[in-house]
Amino acid sequence: MAQVGTEHNPLYVAIVGSGPSGFYAAEALIRSERTVKIDLFERLPVPFGLVRSGVAPDHPKLKQAIQVYEKIAEAPQFNFIGNVSIGRDISVEELARHYHAVIFTCGAESDRKLGIPGENLAGSHTATEFVGWYNGHPDYRDRHFDLSHETAVIIGQGNVAADVGRILSKTVDELRHTDIAGHALEVLAESKIRRIYIVGRRGPAQAKFTSKELKEFGELSVCGAVVEPAELQLNDASRIELEDKTNAGSRKVFELLSEFATSTSRDKQRQCHFTFLKSPVELQGRSRVEKIIFEKNRLQGEPFNQSAVGIGETFELEAGLLFRSIGYRGKSLTGLPFDDKRGVFPNRDGHITDTQGQLLPQFYTAGWIKRGPTGIIGTNRADSVATVECLLQDLARLDSSETKQGAAAVYVILNSKKVRPISFSDWKKIDNEEISRGQPLGKPREKITSIQECLRIVEKSG
Repeated sequence: MAQVGTEHNPLYVAIVGSGPSGFYAAEALIRSERTVKIDLFERLPVPFGLVRSGVAPDHPKLKQAIQVYEKIAEAPQFNFIGNVSIGRDISVEELARHYHAVIFTCGAESDRKLGIPGENLAGSHTATEFVGWYNGHPDYRDRHFDLSHETAVIIGQGNVAADVGRILSKTVDELRHTDIAGHALEVLAESKIRRIYIVGRRGPAQAKFTSKELKEFGELSVCGAVVEPAELQLNDASRIELEDKTNAGSRKVFELLSEFATSTSRDKQRQCHFTFLKSPVELQGRSRVEKIIFEKNRLQGEPFNQSAVGIGETFELEAGLLFRSIGYRGKSLTGLPFDDKRGVFPNRDGHITDTQGQLLPQFYTAGWIKRGPTGIIGTNRADSVATVECLLQDLARLDSSETKQGAAAVYVILNSKKVRPISFSDWKKIDNEEISRGQPLGKPREKITSIQECLRIVEKSG
């Protein structure tokens, strides 16, 4: 049998997850000098992962990466298989049987918990739920968010927390011509929220917003960005951090927060407060969230390695809505080892290992499920390239004793289970329908949030 990756014995690769990491892995394989056949699996009928369902609707430029992914999808080596769930419709073992290698790029699909009493009260939500809901993700289309309360609290100070805070801060007119889901726009139009608190357990020098995200809060039409001047007092270690020449991003964030502390926007209809050195310790309410108990913190440790510790002083804040945005974690998958502490597949340079650190033949990983939820969209390209390089170095060790069948075998399995796979041309039919529905509304698209409706559109168009 010819070596794997040649014209007579193509390298069959399954990629699980159609977000940025999945497409960049496909791109790296296509650009290699090997003969490859790539099947990109996605459990939804629609591709692009968090670029479609995670990027805020008022940040359309960040979605321009989709144009790159569409070019990748045009390659003859590429095949999209949507509406197929690995672990349910196709097992990991079946993928291993029909492909030389499998790259898992399924992201970090769940949230870290606060681990405090009352966390499961009504009115307490994950940021993922809310972001998925206003972005039209099918998993979250039926979620209910009660915006009839005057005060909302967001725990966390990264860009996802900023997105949640900004969407709550904006008027319907500021969102109307974006690709925000129609059902979300209707609910936001009736919002009674007037005060938003974005709360960090550490100080302003450690906030993880990017300056571009934060700057937008100073430009909102009816919502003022508020920081109490006392919140900006720094300990010695934080001052050292901000003075470090490699920390220009944090320095710019601190400058913006300082501007908010002296702004005259407090008299606007809504207010978004940025507050620091506080940790929630309990949510209270009879049947839903009514108040949040916070403990004040102080920082301890060396510069760039400071942690927040409670000082034993608590206070309460009345609020009817809470979102936690304290980090994402991956989900385990039957047939693969999982590092529950880190929320990733254990791996060595992208090659998945067992719990003892031994390399598992055929199995690779890239993106957040490989390294944890860090970086921006573009970060995933280098990460996926590194994983593919690792895979290509292993070609001599991959099984070349029999010809793999890839998608041909998969379609037989799916047909036996009455699962309707969605091709990339099928997706383009859904895409065109969304764009058509958006045009009379002045929107770039009106997202179709029902999987069944997506399938009906594909069947109807033939």
